[in-house]
Amino acid sequence: MSVNNVKGAYVWLVPDCYYPSISSPGHYVSHESICVLNVGKQDANIQLTLYFEDREPMRNFKAVCKAERTNHIRLDKIKGEDGRTIPQDVPYAIMLESDQPVVVQYSRLDTTQAEMSLMTTMAHPLT
Repeated sequence: MSVNNVKGAYVWLVPDCYYPSISSPGHYVSHESICVLNVGKQDANIQLTLYFEDREPMRNFKAVCKAERTNHIRLDKIKGEDGRTIPQDVPYAIMLESDQPVVVQYSRLDTTQAEMSLMTTMAHPLT
């Protein structure tokens, strides 16, 4: 049972992100996804902020997760309001903020080697 019948959180953190520039030949391309679940009755407006070890944060990456739907936000395809894309081969972290409570999962498909790997984890919610 959720507190006050709220299902999800408004702010989520993913500390270990990495978008490799290398993909093995074949069908699958290395990429990351932020998977959002919105079980509420209103669309969730989402904003991503990226944090780095050696540079200023990148802000204003936006997406929407419709009411009672999921949205698998491909991080290799999202663009910021100024047209910037997520840099490759650089470790970073993400803060996801939503105007509706949502649930967030992070996944990374790494095909830098022929023996590709898939990593997924639940993001950390802030209360």
